[in-house]
Amino acid sequence: MNGAVWQVSAGPVSRSYAAYFLKYGVALIGPGDPGEWTTAQRDEDFEGSFVRRFATDLKADHVLVLRSGVSTVKAIGIVASDDYLYLKQCDDINGWDLQHARRVRWGVLPTEHDFKLKVFGPRPTRFSRVYDKEVIDFCQRFIGSPPGDWQNARLPELPQEEDALDDVPSSIELIVSEALDIVPMLKDKKLFGDRPKEDELVAHFVVPLLKALKWQTEQIAVKWRDVDVTLFKSLPRNPDNIAFIIEAKRLGAGVEAALKQARRYLEKLGVARDVVVTDGVRYRMYDGQHNFEPVAYANLARLKKRAADLFARLQRQ
Repeated sequence: MNGAVWQVSAGPVSRSYAAYFLKYGVALIGPGDPGEWTTAQRDEDFEGSFVRRFATDLKADHVLVLRSGVSTVKAIGIVASDDYLYLKQCDDINGWDLQHARRVRWGVLPTEHDFKLKVFGPRPTRFSRVYDKEVIDFCQRFIGSPPGDWQNARLPELPQEEDALDDVPSSIELIVSEALDIVPMLKDKKLFGDRPKEDELVAHFVVPLLKALKWQTEQIAVKWRDVDVTLFKSLPRNPDNIAFIIEAKRLGAGVEAALKQARRYLEKLGVARDVVVTDGVRYRMYDGQHNFEPVAYANLARLKKRAADLFARLQRQ
């Protein structure tokens, strides 16, 4: 093992992007929306020195630990080159803007390793140098153990940049414009204060979106049998008439984690239906007939072409 050891966050458990790192042979950090890092920019432009160090201090053959939480490791990687990349296509990874990139050959652990102690510190940052001897020793042993073919494997192709959705349905143009205006404000705690909770997001975004997609008032139930939002194909409001359900989380929360809760509601209701999880701005749909596989996604603040499929699925038939 040559050079320094670093750790990079895989995101919170409820909103992890580890699978993306492993699939495309990358390590990513944000914030990426301020743009590509250059020597002309200040650390303050990127919420601290993380991006600068990620771009300049990380060298080929350095070791990266893909960290989850304060003590768990998912994979060990070897940095493939000295080149820093800015990938525009990584502007929405589960809602994160993670355009700052390095190429990495990842060796995935057979099972996640938990050091049990806070070896990365009590509040580990998105990216930092690792000095803990136990972590460094673990990396040395993993890299020195067979099979070692991953260390020289061909890097996977980077994902293609997805085109923006230019033809936004006229019925939702106003809602999209509002999302573009208000999301930056909601994320600025100094400007806005505490972020709104689920009920506020349901009122301001979810219900207006559904009405714009032709759902009638009587078909939209809020907090019906504990479900955040239930859509009914027809009256009366009973389980057999459910079209799909929506489970909401606070803005910026891991909406994907809401799927488990939604599935429990459906089990209690005794029906199999599609599920949408949302934070008011991001919407992900799961197919209730096929083991809840994800089938559609849209981010109102970053509309891509694939969002058209989500809107078509949400449209009242």
